[in-house]
Amino acid sequence: MNVPTYSIAERDRRWALAREIMEAEGVQALIAYGEHECVDLAPFAPDVYFTNDRPGAIVIFCRDADPIELTWSTLPVADHIQARRRGERLWIPPERIRVAKHAAGVVEVLREHRLESAAVGVLGLDPYPPFHINPIMPHGLWSQVLAELPEVTFKPVGLSYLFATICQSQEELAVIRHSAATGDAMAQAMLEAARPGVTEADVYAAGMAAAFRRGLAAPDMLLSSGPNPISWGPPAWSYRPQAPRVIEDGDVVMAEVFCRFGMKETQHQVAIAVGEPHQAIEAGAKVARASYEAGLAAARPGNTFGDLVEAMQGPLRDADAWNVHPLVHTLNPMGPVCGFGPGLRRLPEAAEYGRLFDLPTMGGELPLAPGMTFAFEPNAVIGEHLVNLGGTVVIGDDEPIELNPFTAQLLRSTS
Repeated sequence: MNVPTYSIAERDRRWALAREIMEAEGVQALIAYGEHECVDLAPFAPDVYFTNDRPGAIVIFCRDADPIELTWSTLPVADHIQARRRGERLWIPPERIRVAKHAAGVVEVLREHRLESAAVGVLGLDPYPPFHINPIMPHGLWSQVLAELPEVTFKPVGLSYLFATICQSQEELAVIRHSAATGDAMAQAMLEAARPGVTEADVYAAGMAAAFRRGLAAPDMLLSSGPNPISWGPPAWSYRPQAPRVIEDGDVVMAEVFCRFGMKETQHQVAIAVGEPHQAIEAGAKVARASYEAGLAAARPGNTFGDLVEAMQGPLRDADAWNVHPLVHTLNPMGPVCGFGPGLRRLPEAAEYGRLFDLPTMGGELPLAPGMTFAFEPNAVIGEHLVNLGGTVVIGDDEPIELNPFTAQLLRSTS
């Protein structure tokens, strides 16, 4: 298998972007906080963007110096040593790696570079939707940094990071295409496994195994099944002690498949009809497909993310349908996301619950540009029947590039 990798030129390009962010924001240092490793669906990992290494570090750029990486334990150091022994190309040299992912470690680096009274940009003090609506920086760590460096002006620079990194390089696009091809292989394996008498766990396992055999990380999967599934999230048996549901004739198996390679993510919306589904499923699939095609028509430079959202919402309004989850959001990094929520109130049980908040569209002003990647996940509820389809789409110079047309349709099990 031809597996893409990153060059030192790609490292230098990214480090140059860090310094461009610093210059644009008027800061003399940049702190990139990375969420702890083993995070599943939407890791906050600007540290990996600059290290191409194990997630869960703090990376600090100070003036013109090369970055310093602060790790949480000696385990990443052991990995680094192992990689050096194997002759792997590493971005951060050993002398610039410290086991010091804590407040004292951050303070030490800034003091070494005489930045006790400087302006410092921080990645980790901004919201990171869709999952991190509040900033992710740990309060305990950050309050200690503020106490130790009272004269430093710390500035959130998440928006600048988004604009600087959201358009993928050619090397990054090669990695994303590799991930997207594996996502299709996962969907195909799930289609072959879905038949009456098997469980949701069997379908889940088939998809995950297809990714693992190709050497890709599939961190998790959202999955539900039934003649009229309405929920959207990980399967209940993954967090509650209960047996996986058995697939029956007339069911629809729906999943959101996450595939990650080199910390670049693709997403794949899988909908599999097992036998003859309810006519509302067929109708919903047509609405979702119309939303997908409307999105493709709007996914061009010159439009904004808000234009894209508006285009994809149109077919749902025309059909008096609603969406359970976002129709579209950015990938690599995540950020702008289509709003959702009010349609849930149509379900009769909704009135039994407490306060229900809607998630508004975020980042509608983002201008679309070549190299941006989006998760197209149009979903439509007709009556009480949900259908979801789609995949990863890249903004091209003129027209969008569909990486996963296979999952942009209602798949049909022939087993």
